[in-house]
Amino acid sequence: MKNNTQVNGYTNHRIDESNQCDAFEGKVVLSLSKSVWFLSMLVAGIIGGFLTFSFDAVLVFFIFTAITLCFGHSLGMHRQLIHQSFDCPKWLEYFLVHLGVLVGIAGPEGMMRTHDMRDWAQRQNKCHDYFGHRQPVLIDGVWQLLCDIKLEQPPQFKPEQEFVQDKVYQWMEKTWMWQQLPWAILLFISGGIAWVVWGICVRVVVSMTGHWLIGYFAHNQGDRDWHVDGASVQGYNIKFAALITMGESWHNNHHAFPGSALLGVEKNQIDPGWWMLKSFEKMGLVWNLILPEDLPVRDELQCIVKGTNTTAFRCSSKSKEYYS
Repeated sequence: MKNNTQVNGYTNHRIDESNQCDAFEGKVVLSLSKSVWFLSMLVAGIIGGFLTFSFDAVLVFFIFTAITLCFGHSLGMHRQLIHQSFDCPKWLEYFLVHLGVLVGIAGPEGMMRTHDMRDWAQRQNKCHDYFGHRQPVLIDGVWQLLCDIKLEQPPQFKPEQEFVQDKVYQWMEKTWMWQQLPWAILLFISGGIAWVVWGICVRVVVSMTGHWLIGYFAHNQGDRDWHVDGASVQGYNIKFAALITMGESWHNNHHAFPGSALLGVEKNQIDPGWWMLKSFEKMGLVWNLILPEDLPVRDELQCIVKGTNTTAFRCSSKSKEYYS
């Protein structure tokens, strides 16, 4: 892919801030739907998980969780639907996003809206603590898992017309909670109620809680190679979580290169999602994988070298051989 060397600030095309917008003034309000969804799964997961514990049910939990987090959340929802960092057949895109819906956080539009609003707010010079995960961990957990943020002057979220007119995605959005049901039936037929409890309830609770926890730490502590000048919230790389998050915990890298399909940009940075994309590429199922050097140069992006911020586009030891 041709390298775009145009210097430009990063903007999100789905966020319209043409009117006066403010990422700081607002209040956190309890979300009835989020609370009922998460708490019902939590109760069923804790009680049901204890009563139905078996090694085969736990194995189902681990396998199904890995599949939905890697192929669904990381590849389908995040790298494809939200950032469009690679191309693939429409049927594969639908299937990957469906697996992302099964993670249990939201539907496709809900995920895009939540991600893009947080992304926009964090790039402002001041934003609400909800977006920056700045409250103590327990308060932030309640906020993220059970509540919504209502800004006094929010920007408009405008998804692409292709998405808005896509009947499959609109159906996914309307039925995202119910999409667990066919899998629950399949699990029940295959292994009984234990497989349902561990394959649906326990998996959803662990995935939602894990997603929040990684987000909390990835915006508060860890390693940084890059600094986004003017942004009130910076991302951090959480090395120990790279494998279980399918590469998503390289969050400082993602703040620097949000459109890249590769998140672990250094040779020693584990990125299972990238491994899967390269496997798909060899099978002809994906193409046009976007790398950091394919993105426009950002004049607000600084490379941190030995504690000193130095304006630069690249300062890592990446090589073309690593990407191939």
